Amino acid sequence: MQWRGLIQDSTDPDELRKHLDGGSITYYVGFDPTAASLHVGHLMQVLTARRLQLAGHRPLLLVGGATGQIGDPSGRSSERVLNTADITAGYVDRIRHQLSPFVTYEGENAATLVNNLDWTGAATVIDFLRDVGKHFPVNKMLARDVVKNRLETGISFTEFSYQLLQANDFYELHARHGCSLQFGGSDQWGNITAGVDFVRRRGAGPVQAFTTPLVLKADGTKFGKSEGGAVWLDPAMTSPYAFYQFWVNADDRDVAKYLRYFSFKTREQIEELEKATEERPQARLAQKELAFEITALVHGEHEATQAVTASQALFGRGSLEDLSAETLRAALAEAGMTQVRGELPSAAALLLQSGLVKSGGDARRTINEGGAYLNNERITDPESPIPDTALLQGRFLVLRKGKRTFAGIERL
Repeated sequence: MQWRGLIQDSTDPDELRKHLDGGSITYYVGFDPTAASLHVGHLMQVLTARRLQLAGHRPLLLVGGATGQIGDPSGRSSERVLNTADITAGYVDRIRHQLSPFVTYEGENAATLVNNLDWTGAATVIDFLRDVGKHFPVNKMLARDVVKNRLETGISFTEFSYQLLQANDFYELHARHGCSLQFGGSDQWGNITAGVDFVRRRGAGPVQAFTTPLVLKADGTKFGKSEGGAVWLDPAMTSPYAFYQFWVNADDRDVAKYLRYFSFKTREQIEELEKATEERPQARLAQKELAFEITALVHGEHEATQAVTASQALFGRGSLEDLSAETLRAALAEAGMTQVRGELPSAAALLLQSGLVKSGGDARRTINEGGAYLNNERITDPESPIPDTALLQGRFLVLRKGKRTFAGIERL
């Protein structure tokens, strides 16, 4: 994990090493259900949980039915909009399902899904203030950077008290499941160490903790964002094809780091791919290997294979007929899809409607020069109508101008 750069901060590096080497331990990582899906930014924690289980340790995957109703104040200049209890409960169910493919629920170190609403929801205000709040000096809470940054713009008691809820989670999981390790993103270090201290103050422990680093792109933009917004793990929110393309399009300056963070390839395999990126960056071997591995892990090997096939076929290096309707729609939606009704017009008219050319004259000139393709077949007659038999899956056409510029047509 240190070679991969996965540990940024830890309570005690030597003790943490002894703890992990001394036999199977129980650890936890938490996810707040503030949206209907996790996104690729969560993969650092999800895959770290997987690594620890593969090493023989037992995971507790916490989905915060309680903390998700409150909201962590980190990284924002204003209060979070609170979701209702019913919306949060729906998000909890979806995220618990999403986490399932990454760990195993069988064997001696079987994973367990937990919800902090189970112990927080039943607590009275008096109980919480006496049992939890009594152990938190306000001066320490005010010293947290995220709190100090919000004092000028304002922070409610609700978000201010989030730290107490998360700290109590560590204590409850220690008492209920023997949990002795928590990890999370580097932005959670204050909350995590508060939990370590709270367990100690309650006379339990010792417990350990570490954080993973914040993932940043080489160009300074936020990891996990594409032109269309967040890259979600839910296939209904980000298609497997778009998910695959996110990784394929990784900057050469970032891909070595991403391989270490997200891939389960060996050190030797990763170093070989790093060398390939340096020597033949245009081949994008590292990006393709990473994209397939992560897409297969999140969406299954079939969807990953379909994404690869689509990537090749759209640029004339494979069969478009092998693609499912779902993959075709997703791929063409990424490129830009134009919908038409009724009888299909001529090839020149479709090129113009798709936006691949600026005028009818430009369309005819492109075709006459041999630079226009329909379903990877060169178009030779600008005015010939497109037959219905050309429709892929009965409804799609792939138009391409030159080698790399393509667009989709969907006949409604």
